[in-house]
Amino acid sequence: MNTNNATNKGLVLIADEMHLSLIPMLEKSGYEPDYQPKITRNEIIKKLNNYVGLILRSKTFVDAELLQNAHQLRFIGRAGAGLDLIDIDYVKSKGIALFAANEGNRVALAEHVLGMTLCLMNNIVIADSEVRIGVWQRERNRGFQLLGKTVGIIGYGNNGSETAKRFKAFGCKVLAYDKYKTGFADEFVEESTMENIFENAEVLSLHIPLTNESNQLVNSSYLSKFRFNIFFINASRGEIVSLEAVVDAIEKGKIIGAGLDVLENEKLQKLSTEQKAIFDRITASRKVIFTPHIAGWTFESYVKINEVLVEKISTILE
Repeated sequence: MNTNNATNKGLVLIADEMHLSLIPMLEKSGYEPDYQPKITRNEIIKKLNNYVGLILRSKTFVDAELLQNAHQLRFIGRAGAGLDLIDIDYVKSKGIALFAANEGNRVALAEHVLGMTLCLMNNIVIADSEVRIGVWQRERNRGFQLLGKTVGIIGYGNNGSETAKRFKAFGCKVLAYDKYKTGFADEFVEESTMENIFENAEVLSLHIPLTNESNQLVNSSYLSKFRFNIFFINASRGEIVSLEAVVDAIEKGKIIGAGLDVLENEKLQKLSTEQKAIFDRITASRKVIFTPHIAGWTFESYVKINEVLVEKISTILE
């Protein structure tokens, strides 16, 4: 119970695991947080009438069914980036404010993308595994310098722009394409067409949300348009990329190395027969490094996401 504020703005349901700094932040803003990280979808549906706010991550799809009893709900906060698990049009039609903390993990994600790129270009993961079993192969693990490479960034929002700064600091030429944004060129990036990126990019990094338009955007046809063989990084959403197309491009040499923080199906114990066959092919390749959707998932960003979210709720909503 919030006893520190004279004005109680109402109950806020926190329906996912969060850094506990969120609780005093909400209390300071006048809300009464109800932290239930293990709550089920059915329980949310039954209880949501009691709350003015709902904060979650990505375990629950927000649609008309979930909100059927949300008669008092004023806002939904997504503790992270991306709103692909939320029926945005329906939420807006109900007059419910929607917030995401896109700015909260942009630095962490940009550093992760850069780290993956450096690991791939210098064979760090491969060389480490070899040395551990007594294999000392210098020539076979000769790498590439990042200095002077042309990097293509698709999507120039919070994550794309922060990533561009990191690559620019390493002496790269950075080209960025954003279908919905213009006039963003600055000292870090050149605004580009997609055709120019196909023609010049040697490193490709994705920073776009999952939408009907972007679903399976990166397929065999897309990858075949690059003039150079490329290093490929995906730390956005797995469904944007055809994993089979990536495997094929690796086997053909079009992708020199791939860094994948996200996959089409991240429930690895529930892959279909076809998905399992593709997954087995790609995990057998030494040209790929994986991380379990942790780009942007640092100790610092865990707190920063809360700060960004509560700031938006407190200023924009009020």
